Amino acid sequence: MISATDIRVEFGGAVVLSGVELTAETGSTVGLIGPNGSGKSTLLRVIHRALRPRTGTVLVDETSVDALRGRALAERLAVVTQEAPAETPITVADMVLLGRSPWAGAVRGYARTDHVAAAAALHRVGARHLADRPFTALSGGERQRVLIARALAQQADHLLLDEPTNHLDIRYQHELLSLLGELAITTVIVLHDLNLAARYCDRLVLLDRGRVAATGTVDEVLTPELLEPVYGVSVQRSTAFDSPQLLFGPRRPQPEAIDRTGDLSGSPAGRSGERVEQGVSQ
Repeated sequence: MISATDIRVEFGGAVVLSGVELTAETGSTVGLIGPNGSGKSTLLRVIHRALRPRTGTVLVDETSVDALRGRALAERLAVVTQEAPAETPITVADMVLLGRSPWAGAVRGYARTDHVAAAAALHRVGARHLADRPFTALSGGERQRVLIARALAQQADHLLLDEPTNHLDIRYQHELLSLLGELAITTVIVLHDLNLAARYCDRLVLLDRGRVAATGTVDEVLTPELLEPVYGVSVQRSTAFDSPQLLFGPRRPQPEAIDRTGDLSGSPAGRSGERVEQGVSQ
């Protein structure tokens, strides 16, 4: 279980997150959604202690993340971020094997069980055939699958992912998220695609300008009434493949204000007409 309470983050005096709360029950998948700049990635960084909040606490299975060090942290949290790893000459197999580093002592190195875990993780993301390729020679989508395999090889109890479907084609987007749903671990995932969030998340946290605009089940959060003011687009909701399906379009024009004389006070024509009448009366 992961819980974050009253998270506040400031950069240079600007508030990035304010009063943010999140709860991810054991074994559930919680999606962080919201427009660009709403604070999704920042919140994920706070959870895995890459960023210290000004106020607030993060607990992992009722233990403060600040109290977890080294191997204890690695056993609890595996992370896939958007930052690209260094362009080092390393094979895919060795890149995934890095996920086993917390268990490979400086003396003994990697054991056979570590190699087996790395190979199994590559197989689970459909990338076993890439094992001997240089990581730097992979496409963006292939790299993403390898980095997720590295996180799976770590075999932590909780998994944090920041836009893991970036660079993946439609097939692998669904295969990856379906795989994550089958894992018996707690997952917090940042997603921009709301239809993917609808299909694969148990609960959602909708962020808007650093605050929680809504939190709850997919049915509770993915409504036009909540999404339209946050994203600034029109939203229509239907159902497809037994899951909510959202369609988006330009924002509906707002009704223009009518003044007491019946003029369209919000329109240029209405304002111009008012000036003409004033001129005549004078």
